[in-house]
Amino acid sequence: MHRYRSHTCGELRASDVGTDVRLSGWLHNRRDLGGILFIDLRDHYGITQLVARPNTAAYEALDKLSKETVVRVDGQVVSRGAENINPDLPTGEIEIEVGEVEVLGAAAPLPFTINTEDGVNEERRLEYRFLDLRRERMHRNIMLRTAVISAIRHKMTALGFNEMATPILSATSPEGARDFVVPSRLHPGKFYALPQAPQQFKQLLMISGFDRYFQIAPCFRDEDARADRSPGEFYQLDIEMSFVEQEDVFQPVEKLMTELFEEFGGGRHVTSPFPRIPFREAMLKYGSDKPDLRAQLELVDITDIFEGSEFKAFAGKHVRALPVPDVAAQPRKFFDQLGEYAVSLGAKGLAWVRVGEDGTLSGPIAKFLTEDNVAELTKRLSLAAGHAVFFGAGEFDEVSKIMGAVRVEAAKRAGHFTEGVFRFCWIVDFPMYEKDEETGAIDFSHNPFSMPQGGLEALETQDPLDILGWQYDIVCNGVELSSGAIRNHEPEIMLKAFEIAGYDRETVEEKFAGMLRAFRFGAPPHGGIAPGVDRIVMLLADEPNIRETIAFPLNGNAQDLMMGAPTELEEARLKELHLSVRKPQPK
Repeated sequence: MHRYRSHTCGELRASDVGTDVRLSGWLHNRRDLGGILFIDLRDHYGITQLVARPNTAAYEALDKLSKETVVRVDGQVVSRGAENINPDLPTGEIEIEVGEVEVLGAAAPLPFTINTEDGVNEERRLEYRFLDLRRERMHRNIMLRTAVISAIRHKMTALGFNEMATPILSATSPEGARDFVVPSRLHPGKFYALPQAPQQFKQLLMISGFDRYFQIAPCFRDEDARADRSPGEFYQLDIEMSFVEQEDVFQPVEKLMTELFEEFGGGRHVTSPFPRIPFREAMLKYGSDKPDLRAQLELVDITDIFEGSEFKAFAGKHVRALPVPDVAAQPRKFFDQLGEYAVSLGAKGLAWVRVGEDGTLSGPIAKFLTEDNVAELTKRLSLAAGHAVFFGAGEFDEVSKIMGAVRVEAAKRAGHFTEGVFRFCWIVDFPMYEKDEETGAIDFSHNPFSMPQGGLEALETQDPLDILGWQYDIVCNGVELSSGAIRNHEPEIMLKAFEIAGYDRETVEEKFAGMLRAFRFGAPPHGGIAPGVDRIVMLLADEPNIRETIAFPLNGNAQDLMMGAPTELEEARLKELHLSVRKPQPK
């Protein structure tokens, strides 16, 4: 028999009754029932129940061991009997009558329980991540991640893409976040940068003639944590294609996402095809460029209705309305709580009215609305008895942010929200440029290396604020999975695009010499995208925080509490790297 096991802890069934077996695993739980000891033994594959009778060596050994001790047990498979079957376990029809026990790894007292999802704080969990990963939910999440990545590789290869690796040590890249830098021992005073993304290299692969590339790419960005963003490092499905337009990129990505979410989504429906929503439309209707389409409500721009109005709360401001059917009969508490939610987002309040059976409007601001206001609102919002309307007023961006969140919250509270589905969309037609409100300067609004719609002619003849880029985001259930673009592969268009944003030719030639040089040796039209693997798994696992789908993440302060990173370097190492440390002075 094998030194450690003849079977795994998820393998034995009723057909194995009478077999002598050897199992190894962790002591997951222990129960003493009437002098008989029952042990749940756990390994990667599952749980098997052990039985130790009193006055046996096995009983004496198992009774003294702490939970999470690793043991090898020898015994015989016996039937539990119909009345004792555990239908929640694949091994629930059998148990092991233990004859011999060997301790393989003793366990110290645990900092938190493994066999229950108690409320231990995240810092403690990350400090003892190797224990946290033993929990059923975390083990399931990491195995889901493994399966998803394996499926991505298979599906991408089937779609005609070739997996290639790009460098980890390289030069700084213009991705918009801070680089992590690595000092060079051989080149004093110079630094490598860890890639924020393989953007330039994957474009160079297209210029080199490889046509369809993909990579499960590690990316490194020195940025703050959020619920959907892990600080430090993350992984993305990096994709690039040659001789493509926007729709050519959408087709394989849409097919991949549909298949992935159908395969691993636990039966949740995937809406397909994915709608294409222009950026400006998304901001007006949903208040966000990453709309949650599970919410079956839309915002309506009614600014023009109140132009010149004497109602000071709306006059001279951008005004957005959210009509909600079938809630007029809700108690005042419903409206007040939604107002409190808006205030928590930064609003001063949330104006509202409701529509009575006779079509009249009532509510806190009804008395300020003229007959013309009411008539136009009724027509524009298709109001009927039972409707309520919520209003936001202020600057465009502020109103969009607050009312976009109110839209989703109102849909959930009013029963206009579809659970158990994945609703994807493409956000397209992003503005190429935006104006800095303080300086008035024109700058890039999204990705400076995207091809402008209309090419060089648009750059030379149109108002920069009217120019759109061939840029796109893929969004699912309100989570942005990725941005992508058709790339600007023509040097003169690139130089002109940067000139509009205030960069002279010499600066661009210096900063992006490698890419421009490559473009001048015959570059194909190309484009791509890079959906975040961590975010995909987060959605599939139905986890609210991305760290729950990563085996060893940094905490919110970009620290590895388990390994103690970041660490200080010894003076000898600093000298070897030609570095000295200057710590900030206390204020």
